[in-house]
Amino acid sequence: MAIVRRTLSELRQRPLGVDWAKVDATTEADIERHMIEDGEDPAVEYRLEDSISPAVIRKRLGMSQPAFADALMIPVATLRNWEQGRTVPDPAARSLMRAVAADAHQVFALIHGRTEAAE
Repeated sequence: MAIVRRTLSELRQRPLGVDWAKVDATTEADIERHMIEDGEDPAVEYRLEDSISPAVIRKRLGMSQPAFADALMIPVATLRNWEQGRTVPDPAARSLMRAVAADAHQVFALIHGRTEAAE
């Protein structure tokens, strides 16, 4: 799928079901409250370099993109988007990357429901 870049004004012209009045009315306090509700610390500034890069982990394991994506049970396109910087892994995916970096064999076994993970 091709990436199409649009300006904010172009997006606002398209009927996407977005309540722009609500978006415009969202305050910093609202955002902070949402972050807390999502389990994030609003006082900590997220930096991409603080997360563990999927590409670094994959290369460290000596896996191809399709093999790594299969082991994680995610689309290879998602992995490619992360590795090429098109998208940033969400908090759950960052946690998964930390777990894989710590013990890939156990995490892959758990993801695939294999019993050797419990040993």
